[in-house]
Amino acid sequence: MQSNVRDNVLFRSPRDEEERASVAGTCVRRLGIKFPAVVDSFDNQVENAYTGWPDRLYLISSNGRVLYKSKPGPFGFHPDDLAAAMQKAVGKP
Repeated sequence: MQSNVRDNVLFRSPRDEEERASVAGTCVRRLGIKFPAVVDSFDNQVENAYTGWPDRLYLISSNGRVLYKSKPGPFGFHPDDLAAAMQKAVGKP
């Protein structure tokens, strides 16, 4: 929680999808996130389907197949493993 205070990304729970999207956009900007980010529906359908909590990294093919799923983060994040899965997905050694 201290890192949220330090990074100025501490918010109350959103009351609707519009507020959830606004909070997510603010976090993306303040944290300097450089990759595409999406916001789950208010019923957390994606989180429930993919076990996204705690944080995880996924690589999902264009047809919706999970190509890579990290261990829970942040300590389960291994960027080199994700990079290797991305290379494999595009057919590069």
